[in-house]
Amino acid sequence: MTFPAWTTLFFSPCVTQAEEYPSSSGKAAQVPAASDRASAVPRSLDGGVKNEHIVVHGAVHDAQDHQPGGGLIRVQTGVRSISTVSQDFIGKQPPMATAFQLAAMLPGANVSTSDPMGFSPNTNISVRGLGGDSIGYVLEGMPLNDVAYSSGTPSQFADSENYQEIALSQGAADLDSPVLNAAGGLMKLSFRDPARKAGGDASVSYGSYNTNREFLRLDTGEIAHSGVRGFVSYSHGATDNWRGAGRDNKQHVDFKFLKEWGKGNRASLLGSFNTTITSWYPEPTMSSWKSDGIGGANNLLAHYDNSNQENGANYWRLWRDAERTLYGAAPIHLTLSDRLSLDVTPYAQMAYGNWPGGSTLSETGLYQGTQALSDTLNLPGAQDGTAVVRADYPQRSYRSGFTSALHYRSGWNDIVLGYWYDYGDDNEQQPFTAVQTNGSAADIWAQNGHDLIRLSDGGKLLGGSFHTISQTNALFVGDHMSLFHDRLAIDLGFKAVMFGYRGTNSLPGPQYRVGTDSFEPLPRLGVRWRIDNADQLFFNATTSFRAPDQTALYNTYDPSSGSVATSGTSDLRNEYSISEELGYRRTGRWIIGSLTLFNYNFTNRQISTQAVQNGSIISTTLNAGGQTSRGVDVEIGLRPWHHFSPYVSGEYLHATIDNNLMSGGDLLPTRGKVAVRSPTLQAAAGLSYDDGHFFGVATVRYTGHQYATFMNDERVSDHTTGDIAIGYRFGDRFHLHRPTLRMNFINITNEHYLSGVASPTLNAKDTTGVYGTTIAGSAPAYYIGGGFAALFTASTGF
Repeated sequence: MTFPAWTTLFFSPCVTQAEEYPSSSGKAAQVPAASDRASAVPRSLDGGVKNEHIVVHGAVHDAQDHQPGGGLIRVQTGVRSISTVSQDFIGKQPPMATAFQLAAMLPGANVSTSDPMGFSPNTNISVRGLGGDSIGYVLEGMPLNDVAYSSGTPSQFADSENYQEIALSQGAADLDSPVLNAAGGLMKLSFRDPARKAGGDASVSYGSYNTNREFLRLDTGEIAHSGVRGFVSYSHGATDNWRGAGRDNKQHVDFKFLKEWGKGNRASLLGSFNTTITSWYPEPTMSSWKSDGIGGANNLLAHYDNSNQENGANYWRLWRDAERTLYGAAPIHLTLSDRLSLDVTPYAQMAYGNWPGGSTLSETGLYQGTQALSDTLNLPGAQDGTAVVRADYPQRSYRSGFTSALHYRSGWNDIVLGYWYDYGDDNEQQPFTAVQTNGSAADIWAQNGHDLIRLSDGGKLLGGSFHTISQTNALFVGDHMSLFHDRLAIDLGFKAVMFGYRGTNSLPGPQYRVGTDSFEPLPRLGVRWRIDNADQLFFNATTSFRAPDQTALYNTYDPSSGSVATSGTSDLRNEYSISEELGYRRTGRWIIGSLTLFNYNFTNRQISTQAVQNGSIISTTLNAGGQTSRGVDVEIGLRPWHHFSPYVSGEYLHATIDNNLMSGGDLLPTRGKVAVRSPTLQAAAGLSYDDGHFFGVATVRYTGHQYATFMNDERVSDHTTGDIAIGYRFGDRFHLHRPTLRMNFINITNEHYLSGVASPTLNAKDTTGVYGTTIAGSAPAYYIGGGFAALFTASTGF
């Protein structure tokens, strides 16, 4: 291929000898030759190299401030598309920004938020039109997906100051990743390593909506000449709801201890603890959005109205979510010989949360499951035999497991043999708490049984009670082949997954024990051809599956009538997908970029949605049948040039439903319709400036319209938002290292918009089915995007 002479300015090939790359200070910095780096860095299972840390010694500041695209892109050599966010970008964003918000600039990532500061759990991410429950979340080998719903809550993962990198694989997960639901890709999170010398970092923030946050991290340095070093961090944050009444509070702890010895041996202990109480943001229908916008009925009430039960049920204190999580893992890498190595990651997790809602309950005529009760309740504030109550939905889950992978390297082969085991124990109930005449309801955590509404026999009144045990056994084998001096890389892999649910529904009724088992074979193939030192082609074909949410197993009952509200099924149909990617990468002297074509074919496509169950809002899934998705991703980043680093990304997506969907006894004519949550066009652009003292980042994101129903009779309009960050780093002063002041401006145009689809439905309007019956419409619900916010942060190392 011949390029015009002017293209050499931006696309000059990398050379195999050490060469000079421009630093942001304008001075050249030596980096190792490509061949030296390739021989020194261990390879991952997808044929690429593991995270490569190149220390660039600049005149003013650290290597993390010299990343291409302002920290939104780096060199990739694997067989799959991967986009990354590094500390260069993370460190300039609002410190409470979640992993979803930090990844929002990457191609294919469509992030729906409800508040500008990142506290609210009312958030979601989709990648190439595939929702957040179709994405795997892994922190250094430990899965973070909810054990029951496969979703991720990014505000629980980690504090942004402790991330070294966030990597988003849009097409598929790694062969050894401990995830089942990753048809939409994999988000890999990695902690920074503890510093070798004792010290730390501290910051304070204050901004709009009475937001405040404090962060402190202490690095131990080497502990007593043991070779062990670690860090522990603590943060506290709080903010008012930006619309309506409510206030969020969060406390978070991260830690990591590391020991390295010998030739590549490495063992660490890491984890996170999070406790938070957040206020619900109501998710409006389209009609309520058009009539009230960000005000009126789309907000919870600031004061309790004991004269009107409908208003009383919308009192904000009845909708506070209380959650507590603890994650822990111990990744270990052992070099057993020159050819043999072992990776093992045991992990354990605990989570407890209550997702309540305001509701009303009759004092008589109640049912426990299908069993009529003779009890007469005496509820505060009852009017005509009905009272406002808090409908609790506590979930307590435990999870433990381990991954193991044995690598054997011989000649041009890197063979891996591995096993993953995962055990989950999830217990969910739906008790009720009495509401006093002033609107107070005891124990937001719903853990104190004395505060719950009790029956005459001492038992709790329950709208639901499920206990589920899940187990996963997965065997995998793969071979990474490096041929022709690594010009050609071939990855072959196979994963056999055995997965099962066993559960009990303890409410009286026709259902008690439930269960299902699955066996899924998951082959994969990947190829990467290095045309020269600057140009690459890659191709991969991957299979994936996911089981429906646990809620699909169980009957639920209306406590006022004893009727079955939803019917569980043991005939669960797993989603299965086949995806392909064909891509081109260019790694020039100045520009790094990629273009990726992708194709997906799904059967039994699982779509996450929400349902109101006895007053509580819960997650569940819809079976959307077959789906075909095709499109193209592109991203380009410039290495620092005169301290500037621009970045652009974009996606075109064409996702269609392959068949008509069953609704009642008829079929909706959905074949050929556009899939929900699948915007045709997305684009993002960022411009970073950093001279070592002054720095700034300006970003803008465009998201095209996306449908909220399978009949395409209601949709979210397109929207564009922009953010700005500016700051100044001082030189070292006394015992302070690089004190920094910065301002973040979020949604700078104060755009009022619907940021995404919270609860898609089959059809919003009454529709005539294939067999001629009228299928009633149901209104979807939406996320309202956060408004304008400003945040000031002062930080320093020491």
